[in-house]
Amino acid sequence: MNQRPSEEEYAGDFGEYIRLVPEGNIIDILLAQQKQMTELLASLTESQGAYRYAEGKWMLKEVVGHIADGERVMTYRLLRFARGDQTPLPGFDQELFLYPFGSWTIAQLAEDYLAVRQSTITLLRGLPAEAWSRKGTANDISISARALAYGIAGHELYHLGVIRNRYLS
Repeated sequence: MNQRPSEEEYAGDFGEYIRLVPEGNIIDILLAQQKQMTELLASLTESQGAYRYAEGKWMLKEVVGHIADGERVMTYRLLRFARGDQTPLPGFDQELFLYPFGSWTIAQLAEDYLAVRQSTITLLRGLPAEAWSRKGTANDISISARALAYGIAGHELYHLGVIRNRYLS
């Protein structure tokens, strides 16, 4: 899938994530990110994973857990919309989802991330061409399956930038 989503396929702040994604096949981009994230996680110590760059900010491990959970939520939405389900889906409170990650090891986070990403790629590889442009409503925003796929990649790119600039610099 090489076609970027048009601005008619998403609304609001979601475009900030989509604009971060480079040109190319979205599945190839997600696979390259998987390799990059796996290598990053393999290089981290538990001490680095527990680091917060400021009081009240997430631990690095929580950021990684958030990336995986954000992908889970976006992939679920993508699945529903790609299959033609028009049921409006609610938003989610990202703070509620952080609970377990501070106590996880880096190895557990890496395993979880990899499982989520592999599931996403399997889903995307199986989508028929017409499914990519199907739209639905999530968090009161109309969005296509294609825009969600790009949003998954852009969300990770955004947070990798934060990790590099705030946690590992």
